[in-house]
Amino acid sequence: MKSQRKRQAITIYGCSEEERQVFESIQGGYDVSFRLFEEELAEDTVSYAKGCECISINHSVRVTPMLLDRLYQLGVRYISTRTMGYDHIDVAYASSIGIYIGNIRYSPNSVADYAIMLMLMATRQAKSLLKRTEVQNYSLPRRAGREIQDLTVGVVGTGCIGSTVISHLSGFGTKILAYDRYERNEVKQYATYVSFDELLEKSDVITLHMPAMKETRHMINRSTIARMKQDAYIINTGRGSLIDTEALIDGIESGKLAGAALDVLENEMQYLYQDCQDMPLANFDFALLNSFPNVVITPHMAFYTEKAVRDMVVNSVEGCIGFLNGKEEVVVNEVAQRKIV
Repeated sequence: MKSQRKRQAITIYGCSEEERQVFESIQGGYDVSFRLFEEELAEDTVSYAKGCECISINHSVRVTPMLLDRLYQLGVRYISTRTMGYDHIDVAYASSIGIYIGNIRYSPNSVADYAIMLMLMATRQAKSLLKRTEVQNYSLPRRAGREIQDLTVGVVGTGCIGSTVISHLSGFGTKILAYDRYERNEVKQYATYVSFDELLEKSDVITLHMPAMKETRHMINRSTIARMKQDAYIINTGRGSLIDTEALIDGIESGKLAGAALDVLENEMQYLYQDCQDMPLANFDFALLNSFPNVVITPHMAFYTEKAVRDMVVNSVEGCIGFLNGKEEVVVNEVAQRKIV
């Protein structure tokens, strides 16, 4: 009697209830099984991966060399992060010990639409207006809002999400400037590529869509803020490390900047997706920014739509299966090209 091949298992860390529903709905469509855990990957949960070549994680955990060593000892050779970004993983160390890293793609509309929403909230003083209404203050604000079609929007980073922002924003009739090291022809029908300095000098609203890399760390700093237009707005749905937080605070307090809307912040990991309403925040900069009436802060939620959640789950699973089947085109994704291959 011919024995059946043992079904491969994939350990899923940080599995939310919505993700669990998607994993369970697709279970029968793949020749793998899922070990679903609500707990994040950590020292006390790393053993859950024993016997699995592949695991899937989210952005809420720092994957350190120590964790990578333990995962390798347990037999893990591929980590799929259910995110586009991978700055939470020590990719170089993973490569050095023989662990491949895979990131995923999901609906760019999720973040693109959210970024435009933040632009509208910032330029129409939505935070201040909502707070006033909560205490039954229905008077006009001291300063009128600004209409986005009368403004110049600078989009920094024209990858999948940035280019979608430009496409959607074109419907508002606003003038759009773009900056990226690699220009895309499809963007040019809606926006004008310029240098980073020119974008800073001419944009009323600057929206950031760059990955977290050594070259992009603190690309918004005291020097670049000084070159911006008076009363400019900064929108960030990219990564918190793109902005020097202290410089941003100075720009807000001095009146150089009219406001900011931030879905990501430096050092956000210590609070990400936690209920902190009954505890003091140890991060003073975080608390200070949140106190400003012209700064909108949301907790890294731009990606969070039903479609994007499904995309993240399905693409993470398919990345793992591609690795198990030895398909190089699946393994050689954005992370692998830069850090591993």
